[in-house]
Amino acid sequence: MNKTPLAYVASVFVLVAAVLVGVTVGSVRIPLQVLWNPDLDEASANILWNIRMPRVVLAGLVGASLAMAGAAFQGLLKNPLADPYTLGVSSGASVGAVMTLFFGISIPFLGLFTLPILSMVGAFLTMLLVMGFAKLIDRSMKMETIILTGIIFSSFLGSLISLMIALTGEELRQIIGWLLGSVSMRGWPYVTMALPFMIFGSVVLWLNRRELNALVYGEERAQHLGVDVKRRKMLILTGGSILTGAAVSVSGTIGFVGLVVPHMTRMLWGADHRHVLPLSFINGATLLIICDLVSRTVISPSELPIGVITAFIGAPVFAFIFWKQRRKVSA
Repeated sequence: MNKTPLAYVASVFVLVAAVLVGVTVGSVRIPLQVLWNPDLDEASANILWNIRMPRVVLAGLVGASLAMAGAAFQGLLKNPLADPYTLGVSSGASVGAVMTLFFGISIPFLGLFTLPILSMVGAFLTMLLVMGFAKLIDRSMKMETIILTGIIFSSFLGSLISLMIALTGEELRQIIGWLLGSVSMRGWPYVTMALPFMIFGSVVLWLNRRELNALVYGEERAQHLGVDVKRRKMLILTGGSILTGAAVSVSGTIGFVGLVVPHMTRMLWGADHRHVLPLSFINGATLLIICDLVSRTVISPSELPIGVITAFIGAPVFAFIFWKQRRKVSA
């Protein structure tokens, strides 16, 4: 029996349910009817369309981007432990974004897009440095080497961020609030800012779905199948970095989404990237919308940073995947 249609129907159904719960549940309960009849309660309609909806949409876009980037990195590197967080790409994006906030950089012809673009540049450069340094240490580029290199770069970049925080004055609250990871009080301008890059990064990865399937069997085999390996690897790394940079620029550092969602998607629906990429996109959106809902309701009226919730879920899953990988190697 072909499970693919069921996968899409189930994933979209859960996403729609998560969106509906996300926009109606909170410190103020909003009747569902307000969605299609704003005149029913103008105050509730205002909260729904100007506060809740942009927050839920942004959480969905960030989760979708991180999950799709994670799925692509895992396919390219042939290991379920790879994701933007463990590879240091998120840290690179964070440095780009924090430098923009710290120095108040605004490139004239970019304006609002300065933050996401510099965040993407940071993500992409970090990805290149991690891969280059890993190859320098170990030409066979074992996954353990890449992960450890990612951790080294994350630590170094984290110290740069700490230095900027120590030197900052008025921007301190903004930078720390941003680093904790949140989609709170962002509004539609942030959705507008990130959306073009998220669409572009997703399309780049989607166009390389068949090549990702070929690369799973190794670069040599992929070359025999007619894949331009060097070019495709660069495109996949670029697409993943664009998605990570765009997500981090609007939400801060949110870990483990790119690790957990693609892994669970493969477990449930198979490893074909023609379906893993779009399903990870949908399920990543669902996961982060739910995590954001938990973060703002669990200790209401206060809020937890969304990164705390994803770490609670992601850290045990990371440990489980690592344990499974080591058992497979030692068997």
